[in-house]
Amino acid sequence: GAQAVWGFELQQPQDKVWVAAGETLNLTCTMSGGGPPGAVRWLKGLGSGNKTIYEQKGSFPRVTRVVSESDTDFSIHIRDVRAEDAGTYYCVKFKKSLLGDDEVFRHGRGTEVSLHETALVPSMVAAAVVLCFLLLLSFFMALCMYRRKRRGEVESQCLARPAATGSFLPIPLRCCAGTSGTPRFDFSCDSIHHLCALLQQSSKEDNDIHYADLQPLPVAPQHSRSPSAACSEYASIRVAAQ
Repeated sequence: GAQAVWGFELQQPQDKVWVAAGETLNLTCTMSGGGPPGAVRWLKGLGSGNKTIYEQKGSFPRVTRVVSESDTDFSIHIRDVRAEDAGTYYCVKFKKSLLGDDEVFRHGRGTEVSLHETALVPSMVAAAVVLCFLLLLSFFMALCMYRRKRRGEVESQCLARPAATGSFLPIPLRCCAGTSGTPRFDFSCDSIHHLCALLQQSSKEDNDIHYADLQPLPVAPQHSRSPSAACSEYASIRVAAQ
């Protein structure tokens, strides 16, 4: 606030100041335009219950001028702020009365000083960090669950497509020559796994298998091969589904 009388102006711009215990409090006050002779003081409160925080005469161990010996800047620092320092501070210009006493000439509008706990800010920061971490974790978990569910739906659609169209899936099985009239089937691991997968899919879709037809193909000529010759023909198993 600024007050101007006969060219004199006093400015105390701070309305409210927050400070933590143990920190340094800065209070700003400037004057211009001369004014009557008289001291300048910082008071805590106005009226009969006020307390002098700083003046040019006297000793105030925790208080220092920002610009020492200045006639226009009366800003101050208060070190090692304590709980009892909370209150409203006024920059006051005095003048001498006819009796030689100090009278209030002008004063600023006051600066309200409040203290906050030093542990409050770190705890709020820690809580915000934890909250952000939990939100990110929840997001990634939801994303993983969605992708897993989506992958399962795509796989189910791919496996169900042949059954839905009523088609038959041939499974190649190696037929090895035994005797001339009795072909012998060699069920390889890949064929068995493929068959199991189809049986499971058919069971899920229709709860039963309509038929499984195993038909050997005609025996191929032996030519010069021995009775235990390697495989030469193939057969297939067909699984029918609705």
